[in-house]
Amino acid sequence: MPEMQIEISQDGAVRTVTLNRPAALNAFTTPMLVQLRQALEDAAADKAVRCVVITGAGRGFCAGQDLSDALIKPSLDPADAPKDIGHLIDNYYIPLAKSLRAMPIPVIAAVNGVAAGAGASLALSCDLVLAGASASFIQAFAKIGLVPDCGGTWLLPRLVGRAKALELALLGDKLPAAEAQAIGLIYRCVPDEDLAATAQALALRLSQMPVRALAATRKVMDEALLLDFGSALKAESVAQSQMGFGTDYLEGAAAFLQKRKPSFTDR
Repeated sequence: MPEMQIEISQDGAVRTVTLNRPAALNAFTTPMLVQLRQALEDAAADKAVRCVVITGAGRGFCAGQDLSDALIKPSLDPADAPKDIGHLIDNYYIPLAKSLRAMPIPVIAAVNGVAAGAGASLALSCDLVLAGASASFIQAFAKIGLVPDCGGTWLLPRLVGRAKALELALLGDKLPAAEAQAIGLIYRCVPDEDLAATAQALALRLSQMPVRALAATRKVMDEALLLDFGSALKAESVAQSQMGFGTDYLEGAAAFLQKRKPSFTDR
């Protein structure tokens, strides 16, 4: 059985998943991809979990794919057939990206240090991205003759527009966290020493909100990017109808009318 390459901890309704290969800047291996996806699916199935934080151990968030992993490591012998990287994408990255985007609860990325390649895509797939001041985001794919993956081609132009997305992807320059916030790529840049506490406080705040409605908000916004205006209006109506039958709406409305703090329980 592969060694665990992630760590999982729980504080109240907040579950933290830590990528744990610090000596390799938490670069992805196939076992880590499997374990991370399983951790997300376990959190999704656990009614006691109302928010997830993903972060990295040591001095980096995630340096992207580990090129020494058996499924992708290129042979230095030109006579050997090249590895099919599409196999890695189809069987590991696509399932992970879909699981993350379908989470029924909010997910926060707490980016410490570098987030490169698929590590950057992972972070940007989360609902809110916090980054320490020394953190950076690097679209490293072009430097080794590849294209963005793990959702990067979908995420980047939607977050910062086509021109900036192409700049980041084609040049592969390091983007400091403060600039990432300034261009709207991430939610917020904070001092390094405040990152963990800020992420935990934000996760606690989200966990006390109507998380079912938060996940539905993510879903309709993602769908609206692909719809015309009339179809987006209809999707809003369908989602609003679903939310209106939930106990969180009844509780929220009652609390508002009674001028008290609501207690949300839908999941």
